[in-house]
Formats: sequence, structure tokens, C-alpha cells
Amino acid sequence: MTKGEGGSDPQVSDGMNMQRYLGNKGLVGFIALMNMLIPLSIDMYLPALPGMNAYFGSSSAITNLTLSAFFLFYAVGILFWGPLSDKYGRKKILLVGGIVYLLSSIACALSFNIYFLIAARIFQGIGSGGITSVSIAIIKDCFAGKKRGAILAISQSVSGLAPMLAPVVGGIILRFTNWQGTFWALAAIAAINLVLIFLFEETLKEEDKYTGTVMGSLGRLLIVGKNKSFMIPAGIFSLCALPFMGYIAVSSYIYVDYFGLSAQEYSYFFAANALVSICGPFLYVRVFMVLNKKVFAASMLGISAISGILVMTIGTLTPILFWASFALMSLSVSITRPFSTALLLDQHVSDTGAVSSLINTMFTVLGSVGMSVVTLMPGNIITVLGVLIAVFSVIPFIGWIAFMKSSIPCKGV
Repeated sequence: MTKGEGGSDPQVSDGMNMQRYLGNKGLVGFIALMNMLIPLSIDMYLPALPGMNAYFGSSSAITNLTLSAFFLFYAVGILFWGPLSDKYGRKKILLVGGIVYLLSSIACALSFNIYFLIAARIFQGIGSGGITSVSIAIIKDCFAGKKRGAILAISQSVSGLAPMLAPVVGGIILRFTNWQGTFWALAAIAAINLVLIFLFEETLKEEDKYTGTVMGSLGRLLIVGKNKSFMIPAGIFSLCALPFMGYIAVSSYIYVDYFGLSAQEYSYFFAANALVSICGPFLYVRVFMVLNKKVFAASMLGISAISGILVMTIGTLTPILFWASFALMSLSVSITRPFSTALLLDQHVSDTGAVSSLINTMFTVLGSVGMSVVTLMPGNIITVLGVLIAVFSVIPFIGWIAFMKSSIPCKGV
């Protein structure tokens, strides 16, 4: 067996004790900040999207490529960097990803046309992919069992502050400058994150590193991909990203263009939805973690389907009713996220970087598809979003029931 291919899964490794500079709480905060970079990279400039069309003289479909292209290449970055972190260690990959993200954020702010901005966003996505994939791997390096689920919930809740605050901050920035100011703000955050990366101590033990070739480390993705106990639930829960990210792509158009709100008013509704998402992981730890996992997951998917029906009906009437209708899906998805991530990490003991990559890549790719579909589909934009939510809640619901009735083992359920 190649070194790093096997290994144990202790309840808590000594990864936290190695953090001489960050400390235990600092490590959790660092993980949360890394997970905040993605929603910050997306949500902070959402209020500026309608104005960017006029600035660049482009259509909504072209301008939205700055979202979907970022998300697609973010997935590519995750897939590439995760397995390499099993070979070279978490810190080295974080440094490369952090530097790429910082430089590309500056390039976004200096963009002179929409196509240059799209290209800069591609590199920003690749850099952020390295950061995200490693952040999940660090959690598995340092925690296991219920402790891992609790840390996932904490980091996801704290990182949920980003989508709540980002559009509000973005709206405030637009009052004093244009869309470029949001990318300068992202560059500043990236610089802070880079400092923390330098302070971070490696959590992957030498004996657990993959010692084969670079191509061999990337090939571990195939090994993980053959694990049905991992891939089937990963596909089921990743489908929920399709309508959720579709909402991210069109939310500003719904509130600003459809309902006639200002960019600042839109940011408040978006922040209110993010606040609901923050509560989800805490509710999971406090209330739902002790429930039967089979019934819990099915119930959350059922609530999400109801949300889709409400969005396409009463959600078209007022911005408050739209928010309330979609908030049901936000809550169900955020409650399920720490459960599904912890469940998937348990299905494959070794190759943590590759496992983390596939979890995030599937979520990201389907999310990118959702962004494109909801933008390009004809008809009432809210109705299209509602249909998307309902369909891609029912399909995972059926898939989960079938998986639970199958003979394929699933650790932890």
C-alpha cells in the first residue's frame, strides 16, 4: 500500500495542538474565514450586477458569466488542489491558492472590459478552489465523530455571516464608489487571509502524506469516485446546490428589476435570507443531530420541495412573500449541510484531500449549472426559480429513499 493510502481516523488528531500561533479557537476562525471567501466573492458585488450591464454595455447573460465562470473554475480548482494537498501538505496549497486569489482580485478591480473581468474571475475561482478544498481537509485532519459535526456547523454558521453582510457592504460601497470598490475590498480580505496562512501550522502528518507521483495523487480522485457509499449520497445532496445557486445568480434581478427595489433594499432582503442560513447549522447541532438520520434527511428535502411550490405561487406577489417562500429552502439546505458533509467525510477514511475536492466540486458544478439555467430559461424569473427548487428537491428526495433501501452501506446512518 502506498504511504498515505490507508491510515486511521482518530476522534481528535493533534492537528489543533500544532497551532502555535493561531491556537485552537484561531484555527476554527481561520477555517471559517476561508469558507467565507466564496460567498464574499459572489455576494458582495451582487447589488452591482444591474449597474455593471450599463457600465460595460453588456447583456445580463454576459455579465452573469462573471458568476458562472467563477463558480465553474472554482470547481476545477477544488478538483485539482485537493488531491495535491494530500501529497504536498495543506499549507503549501493554501499559500499558492491564497496568492492566486489575491492577485486575481486586484486584476478584477482593474478590469477595463467585461471579458477581462470574466478572465480575472476565472483565476480568482481557481485560487479560491485551493483554499476551500484544504479548509475541509483540515477539519477532517483535526476532528472526528460528533466533534467534527459540531465544528462543521460552527464554521458554516460563522461563514454564513458573509452572505448576510456582503450584499449590505456591497450596497454601501456602491453609495461611495462603483463596482470596482467591491473587488478592492475582496483584495484586502485576501491579504488578511494570506497573513493567516503564513501563521498556520501544517495539520497533515508526514506519515499520512501520499508519496506517489503527481498524476498518482490526482488519480486518487478515481479511487474515491469508485466508492458508491460516498458518490451516491454526494450526488444526492449536491443536487440541492442547483436551485440554491440559481437564486444567487438572479436574486438581484428579482428584487431590483422585478419588484422595483433599490440596491440597498435588495441587500437587506438578501441579508435576511443569509441570517436564516446561519441559524441552520446551529439548529442541526442543538435539535436535529440526535434524530434518525434517514428520516431527518428526507424531511429536509421535503421542506425544500414545499418551498419551491410556494416560490412559484405566492412568491411572485410581493418581495416579502418571495423571501419567506425561499427562506424555507435556505433553512433546510443549511440544516442539512453539516450533516451531509460529515456523513460524506466518514465514507472514505484516507485521501482526505481528494474526498474534500469531490464534495465541493460536485456542489460547485451543479451550482454553476443552476446559475446558467435560471438565467437562460424563458418566462417569469420567479416561476422558473420555483420550478427549479421543486424539481431538484423531489429528485434528491427520491434518490435518498432509494439509497436507504439499497444494500449499499452508509457509515453513520
